[in-house]
Amino acid sequence: MPFCTTGTQPGGADAELNDNGVRIFYRTYGQGPTKILLIIGLAGTHDSWGPQIKGLVGTDTPNYDETRTGDWNSDENERGSGIQICAFDNRGMGQSSVPTKKSEYTTKIMAKDAIAMLDHLGWKSAHVFGHSMGAMIACKLAAMVPERVLSLALLNVTGGGFECFPKLDRQTLSIAIRFLRAKTPEQRAAVDLDTHYSKEYLEEYVGPNTRRSILYQEYVRCISATGMQSNNGFEGQVNACWTHKMTRLEIERIHSAGFLVSVIHGRHDIIAQLYYARRLAEKLQPAARMIELHGGHLVSHERTEEVNQALLELIKASEVKINPHEWTNLPKKTSGWIGTRMALIRVNMEGGSNGFIDLSPFHITIPTM
Repeated sequence: MPFCTTGTQPGGADAELNDNGVRIFYRTYGQGPTKILLIIGLAGTHDSWGPQIKGLVGTDTPNYDETRTGDWNSDENERGSGIQICAFDNRGMGQSSVPTKKSEYTTKIMAKDAIAMLDHLGWKSAHVFGHSMGAMIACKLAAMVPERVLSLALLNVTGGGFECFPKLDRQTLSIAIRFLRAKTPEQRAAVDLDTHYSKEYLEEYVGPNTRRSILYQEYVRCISATGMQSNNGFEGQVNACWTHKMTRLEIERIHSAGFLVSVIHGRHDIIAQLYYARRLAEKLQPAARMIELHGGHLVSHERTEEVNQALLELIKASEVKINPHEWTNLPKKTSGWIGTRMALIRVNMEGGSNGFIDLSPFHITIPTM
């Protein structure tokens, strides 16, 4: 079975970053010079990236020569125009090790796991895409070793800490209670559907059945196959989300690296609020593009084609080295302590305005950095 044992990469430049000997299970897909590292979120496994793997590589069948380590960037792997993907189970989930102490789960420690994976594969650099908690980990990785990041995609991301709290209403409170009480694959599958997808999507019919009924059977089967996440793993990964924070210095390191960023989010995400994703994208200006899609927390499954297209556009833009100012679709930052979201101030000196500036269309924001 393909495992990367962190902290044991001989001669790796970043080997000293992690020395706890945790075993990380991974799979690779496809061949080619374009390398992509996928980092999944809380309670997810590498299989959760299935729609992206199949869309970007053309198959979700893993490679089988995965016992080898060393320079995967050489020989046949560098030829042609293909894509090679690595997806892995984070510590605390799937077939990876499950440390018992919550202190062994932080986004920084888990970013070191991902860096160890790059070393294990011999990848000098890669496009780094993360979902939810995986996007938090990807941010940490990008700040720690920015020279190894070709581009950064953050799906359904927040800034961690209190930003991980969903918008409190009757629906999300009910879902949270059901999630905590779920003890069987059937119970977990039912609540996962409500957290991962928009209600509209689940109620659509595919033939004689709704998506909810179809996905429910798939979720029960997958959860039964991988097993319910252990308490240690769940509590540890929750701790990683809760303690996550990107400092001003870390944001600046990402800024100065020069790679492009895509922040992709579902408008109906009840877990990671859209507001916080927008705020992070604004902090990452001018390199960031904000992409909002009609979907829930697992927008990568609900809007697969749009997400895959956005990821391909990010890769291509990075390869041609597009200027970040041409890449971003966010309003330009303005000087001073107040920024506005309007390009035009209309001063109507006629017809009853009494000479006042019309500020009614303005959305005023106070910089958070």
